[in-house]
Amino acid sequence: MLSDALHQAYNRTRWALLVRGLIALALGIFILARPLESVAAFALVIAVWALVTGIDQIVDGLEMRSILPHWWLLVLSGVVSAGFGIAAFYYYPGLSLAFAVVWASYWLLVSGFFAIYVAIQERKLGVPWAWSATFGGLSALAGLYAIAAPPVTLVAIMGLMSGFATVGGVVFLIGFFKLTSAPARLKDAAERATA
Repeated sequence: MLSDALHQAYNRTRWALLVRGLIALALGIFILARPLESVAAFALVIAVWALVTGIDQIVDGLEMRSILPHWWLLVLSGVVSAGFGIAAFYYYPGLSLAFAVVWASYWLLVSGFFAIYVAIQERKLGVPWAWSATFGGLSALAGLYAIAAPPVTLVAIMGLMSGFATVGGVVFLIGFFKLTSAPARLKDAAERATA
């Protein structure tokens, strides 16, 4: 019984790696081959994500009224998110893409300022601080540039998505092939151990 369950789990894992690897690889290649369609799809994903997340937060907040004293904050957050999702569909694709650019810029700026703060603290402690300061300065500059050049920011976002999808797909496929050859390797190891 345990052997059958392990065999089924092994097969599910192996085939899940194959399917995820092929999908991720196809996504990475699609983004490179069809950048305009990819940007439009990315804008749609942002709108759907905001709407679904908002509805989920509203439902969670209403369900937790009896146990969560500030349940209305969750509902309010859901209303804002769902409202953004609806507006993103109405102003498609501009609002979603503006959100992506602002979000990436904000992330770069905030992480840059935090790294600069860490560098200042490291310097006060007398530990090496140059790498933190360099990272912080470059990140903050990249954030300012991202705000100033939205098309370049979108290209960078799509390039990163394509790169991560392609590399992730290759890693999943390597995992599939490694897992496929695992029973033979285990059998060989067992035979060597008994010999």
